[in-house]
Amino acid sequence: MTVIDFIISIVYGIVEGITEWLPVSSTGHMILLNSFLKLNMSEEFYELYLVVIQLGAILAVVVLYWKELWPFGIKDNKHPWKKEGIGRWVKADKFVMWFKILVACIPAVIVGVLFDDYLDELFYNWVCVSIMLIIFGIAFIVVERWVKDKEPNVKTIDEISYPQAFLIGAFQLIAAVFPGTSRSGSTIVGSLGIGISRVAAAKFTFFLAVPVMMGASLLKILKYEGDVTGSEIAMLAIGMVVAFVVSWFVIKKLMAYIRKHDFTVFGWYRIVAGVLFLILGIAGLLKM
Repeated sequence: MTVIDFIISIVYGIVEGITEWLPVSSTGHMILLNSFLKLNMSEEFYELYLVVIQLGAILAVVVLYWKELWPFGIKDNKHPWKKEGIGRWVKADKFVMWFKILVACIPAVIVGVLFDDYLDELFYNWVCVSIMLIIFGIAFIVVERWVKDKEPNVKTIDEISYPQAFLIGAFQLIAAVFPGTSRSGSTIVGSLGIGISRVAAAKFTFFLAVPVMMGASLLKILKYEGDVTGSEIAMLAIGMVVAFVVSWFVIKKLMAYIRKHDFTVFGWYRIVAGVLFLILGIAGLLKM
């Protein structure tokens, strides 16, 4: 691995760590990055590389919110399953939250397992990415204006109902089908639309990413049939670590930001990015 490969791998990790959690489409930014800053690897390994650095981003959520995700332990167990015996170790409220997350996973799991490769072949192109960047950019602006003076019905994750969790999963399905939508973008827009607060919507989106993205990543890894060299392993490790570190800071900053601001700025960013994609695509500069 050359110094240039090392630097490029760091850049990819940074971009992944930023765009995976901001509602701006990590897929679109990776396409843009790959068009102008090429990694020295085969197309097949490049797909594996994107999956692995994405895992680094996911691990940032797991580590950052470990206490809110781990459903076992006596300490700080405000809702034990039972007062005596092993039930004292079970955090009932955390299990309920995980059941809601699993319900939200159902639409994406069904479509992902059955149609993943077909959907990539059909919609993974610069036209679709450009259009979805613009459409959901407009959606952010419209929804934020619509809910501006409304008090959210749901202010915490615990208040999210099972039907609402399933709806959030359905919103996430849009991103699974159409690249450029942004998984976090679709779930946050949908959540705001059904009366969920920005903070609860963002946090549920982060938690939902853990099983969904880990499952999708595992599926991609299992499908990979090529050999991996030592230098390629080094590039995977670098990208994954950088994505983890950057994701950690981005998530913390984003949560602090949305406590005082809305998502309108991301809507305008998406529109500008979508127009840029259209121009680059028409000029034949995007590689997909």
